[in-house]
Amino acid sequence: MKKNEKAVVVFSGGQDSTTCLFWALKKYEEVETVTFDYNQRHNEEINVAKEIAEDLDVKHHVLDMSLLNQLAPNALTRDDIEVKDAEEDGGLPSTFVPGRNLLFLSFAAILAKQIGAKHVVTGVCETDFSGYPDCRDVFIKSLNVSLNLSMDDEFVIHTPLMWLDKAETWELADDLDAFHYVRENTLTCYHGVRGDGCGECPACKLRQNGLETYLRKLEEVNG
Repeated sequence: MKKNEKAVVVFSGGQDSTTCLFWALKKYEEVETVTFDYNQRHNEEINVAKEIAEDLDVKHHVLDMSLLNQLAPNALTRDDIEVKDAEEDGGLPSTFVPGRNLLFLSFAAILAKQIGAKHVVTGVCETDFSGYPDCRDVFIKSLNVSLNLSMDDEFVIHTPLMWLDKAETWELADDLDAFHYVRENTLTCYHGVRGDGCGECPACKLRQNGLETYLRKLEEVNG
């Protein structure tokens, strides 16, 4: 049974945030989405988010976060920086945007305050997180406390994917009757290719490996 409460989903139009959107729609009576425009590598991400929100009849907010582009040059905000996995010496991937989730979740909570929502949903994950420090469970819990103290409120940040790998995320989408929708309509690719993506960038490889693992599991279960 749905809770008669409102939630805000931090929404990029990708596999993870779209799965979280379906999760929230099943759990709460009212759901709105928020997408952040930080002059990311391609505007297609914002277009996809708008289209999915419209298709699912969910109110969609787009907030200007272009300052983040100025402060944190990286492969997601600069065409001249190559998309690369973490360095062998333990460095972070070139796609890491310092402070991104700190800012996004803070602004999502401010929006939630304005629209009377107590729940903020995000698709961060510590299992397949590429080493991003702001995707860790300890960070989310710490920020949740800070946000509540800063606004004297009682928000709850939900992370449905925190302990799931990509195969399990596909399984969750399937459980939510959203498997095909997520596969066909979302944008995970760093190069702006919808659906299964380019197949070459780190995000596409992670997504595809998870998909193949889940499909193999289905075959084994179904004989």
